[in-house]
Amino acid sequence: MNALPARDYPALEPVDSRETRPQPPVDLIIDQAGKTFETARGPMVALAPISLKVAKGSFVALIGPSGCGKSTLLRMAAGLEQPDNGAVLIRGKHPEQFRREGELGIAFQDAALLPWRSVFRNIAFPLQILGRSVKAHTDKIHELIELVGLKGHEDSLPGQLSGGMRQRVAIARSLVSDPSVLLLDEPFGALDQILRRTMNVELQRIWAARQTTTILVTHGIDEAVFLADEVVVMQAKPGRIAEIIKIPFARPRTPELFSHPHFHALCDRLMASLHGEGHTE
Repeated sequence: MNALPARDYPALEPVDSRETRPQPPVDLIIDQAGKTFETARGPMVALAPISLKVAKGSFVALIGPSGCGKSTLLRMAAGLEQPDNGAVLIRGKHPEQFRREGELGIAFQDAALLPWRSVFRNIAFPLQILGRSVKAHTDKIHELIELVGLKGHEDSLPGQLSGGMRQRVAIARSLVSDPSVLLLDEPFGALDQILRRTMNVELQRIWAARQTTTILVTHGIDEAVFLADEVVVMQAKPGRIAEIIKIPFARPRTPELFSHPHFHALCDRLMASLHGEGHTE
């Protein structure tokens, strides 16, 4: 695939643009939250106290080496882990309360579908957990099935689906309760590179249709740059935020962006930041 000239890619902006814009409201606030785990060898600091704000309707990616606390941070945002200090709030509420109200969607690397339930019934499962009527949401479930490109597979069982199709079911399931915030922990980590890029394009399409505030944990630098508005670069020992880099590319982003020289330059910058060579103002 040939690289596009820069003028052919729409609305490339400077990474450090100083243009003043109205700031959207904040959905997620992490305020000096840290986490230490007790191990056989003694305390292990997974996350030093960190602070982060995620704007409503934005897409934020977390990248960093294994052991830097990306998943721990995401689990604290989901209310599945409690910080030892500081606070994590989503729209002023504790994450576990937000999750119990169906306002939080979560998808992990393992799609974790129930093998005896059809695509339709797997997507409907969170509604049953929340005590909501599946019958009243039938049209919505079918809309989600179409949104993730699985129309015609409503009655298929997980064993009849490819890995990418199972992840689409998992994403649809995470959206069925109309969450305000979506948390994704390496949802495409087990897929091959070709399918992963296809799923990146599909996830962008799904996100654009709903504008749900999304946080993605990934090891893929190109995946982070393609999908995110901001990339949070983390480093380990202890886990901490090294740098937050704004992504300047206009949306919708097409597969051609993967071969654009500006795209590769930004990936190189992120790689340098991961190795402790981040830019300073």
